[in-house]
Amino acid sequence: MSEENKQAMESALQTLNQLATSHSTPKNFKKTISDLIIELQTEEDSISVRAANAISSLDDITQDPNVPSFVRTTLWQAVSVLESIRE
Repeated sequence: MSEENKQAMESALQTLNQLATSHSTPKNFKKTISDLIIELQTEEDSISVRAANAISSLDDITQDPNVPSFVRTTLWQAVSVLESIRE
């Protein structure tokens, strides 16, 4: 795993952790984001597979009309960072 990929993953995890611990994030989205963080930290799959799976899950969350706009914007930031991960 390259140093750039590690840094990108850490940045995405930090962004997602901020959302998961924010008092402004609705509970149902906190749970989903927390589960996603656990999946990203599990090293069963390669980093690029984990990133691709996370992008897919985050895209599903951002399509939900009940997601507050600040959460959606922050999730897009995480997606942008995850998209830079290549193997």
